[in-house]
Amino acid sequence: MRKLCFIVVFAALVFASVARAQNAVPTLDISQDEARQTVIAAGTPEVYQGHPYLVKNPDDSLLVVWCVNHGGAAGPIAKSVDGGLTWTRLDENAPPEYRTHINCPSVYRLVDANGKAWHWVFTSQPWLARIVSGDGGETWEEKAPLGFANVMAFSSIVPKNPGVQDGKYLGFYHRRRAADGTLLNKEPPQKGRLEVAISETSDAGFTWSEPRTIADMEGKDLCEPFAFWSPTNDEICCLLRENTHKGRSMVTYSRDRGETWSEPRDVSWELTGDRHIGAYVGDGRLFIAFRDQAIDSETRGHFVGWVGTYDDIKNGRPGDYRVKLLHSYAKPWAGDCGYPGVAVLKDGTVVALTYVKYRDDENKHSIVATRFKIEELDQMAERAKNESAE
Repeated sequence: MRKLCFIVVFAALVFASVARAQNAVPTLDISQDEARQTVIAAGTPEVYQGHPYLVKNPDDSLLVVWCVNHGGAAGPIAKSVDGGLTWTRLDENAPPEYRTHINCPSVYRLVDANGKAWHWVFTSQPWLARIVSGDGGETWEEKAPLGFANVMAFSSIVPKNPGVQDGKYLGFYHRRRAADGTLLNKEPPQKGRLEVAISETSDAGFTWSEPRTIADMEGKDLCEPFAFWSPTNDEICCLLRENTHKGRSMVTYSRDRGETWSEPRDVSWELTGDRHIGAYVGDGRLFIAFRDQAIDSETRGHFVGWVGTYDDIKNGRPGDYRVKLLHSYAKPWAGDCGYPGVAVLKDGTVVALTYVKYRDDENKHSIVATRFKIEELDQMAERAKNESAE
């Protein structure tokens, strides 16, 4: 009996510790502010709009790609020239083969050594498929798949030499390896452990190096890497989804332009989630969006954002605050959302979008964006802090 009481007390203390950790900073809520929201592609009782990815161009125009059905066929492409308020579909501009590509397309703007910009869309299947545009997404060309076994195509691409126009980039994605070392391909999940891999290009996306593993850990399923450079451009930070969802998300670092990587370690509870994507805002802080997966979080399963500094991530601190961006009405669990796009416009407006069950009705998932400025959130956080102190 004494042993049982000890276990109960210990479990209660752990639960209380987790709850306190997740309440270390305010959680704001703009999810019901429809004036901020734009439905880019509405779901219907028959059509499920899923898994978008976003790229911002130097002129503030936005390009988004997504798939139809959960991890389904690619095809939809849309462009906005007014900061995400209105969108024009460009589906018919893509080659017909693109509609046969499967699972979670992602889009990037890569610039070669001559200053020519190329837009690439990478999709998981077949074997990391791709199309390319040299005119900002108006016309596209099918290219041969890269031939990489994968679970999902590149979820992050960063310049190898930031500030240098040389066409060199690092691409991050995840794959599954069997116990005997065999690399497996495709979803649904097969036996084996997820790992994060990296490949390099020196010609702005046309050719890529043989991938190599950079993050793999016994007892963990590491995936969906979000890589970005530190403010001083001397370190790459890579946030990792941890797919067992038994603890926190993780992070690894490189100080030699991606050649070697630190042992993955936990991030704070406030930054724990799936498919992180973010950007620096005007004052040097980071805004990072994701599907909340923090255990016992009041917004778990919904589309949220985190605001904090690079040093907060490095030191495991909770950051400044979190914000619930959009409410998911998916049932029985809200968590079918959160593959985000994030863009910071020249005027400081943040555009954050995701796929989400937008209404509690018969319609399936939609692609939805919300817009805000960090200054607005800062003011909300300050009010929340003052109210808490009273």
